[in-house]
Order: sequence, then C-alpha cells, then structure tokens
Amino acid sequence: MAGVYTSKAYARLCADLGVTQSMGSVGTSADNAMAEAFNATLKREVLQDERYWPDQLACRREVFGWLVRYNTRRRHSWCGYRTPIDYETRYAATLSIAA
Repeated sequence: MAGVYTSKAYARLCADLGVTQSMGSVGTSADNAMAEAFNATLKREVLQDERYWPDQLACRREVFGWLVRYNTRRRHSWCGYRTPIDYETRYAATLSIAA
C-alpha cells in the first residue's frame, strides 16, 4: 500500500491540491505509526459510512464532534479502557510546588 503514496501520480495529485508530502523512515522519530492508527480510527468510525455531506462545514462539524468524543469520552485500551479524562483525574502525576 505504501507504493501508492510514493507514486508519481499521487505526488502530482498532492501538488495540484497544494498538499505537502512527508515521509519518515520506520523506527525514527519521524515514524508516523501513531498518526496512521489515529487516521484509521477516524476513517472507520466517521468517514466509512458517509458518502458525502451537504457541505464542508457539515463534514467539519462531524469530525470535530468525533474528536471531542475521542479525546474526552471514548474509552481507550492504553489507559485500561477508561476515558482520557477519567484516567487523567485518577492517575495523572501531580507535581509539588517548587520551594
């Protein structure tokens, strides 16, 4: 699948749309596995079943609503299937005030 993103046709499409391509090496700090996982979740939970929205604003609202839920109310496996807010409230480290 990575070949699609490195093809000349894809590069031309990105240039036509004003999109700057970026690609890092696997295992480096530029590796974007986390971003790819996030984008896959967004596509699966929001974009997969929608063919189109009436306008750009409606699409932005849908994605924004999903982001708010994802960051505040959605349970995540990495924090014991708690919401990020619950996890932060219960387990976040607190710093004492420096003297």
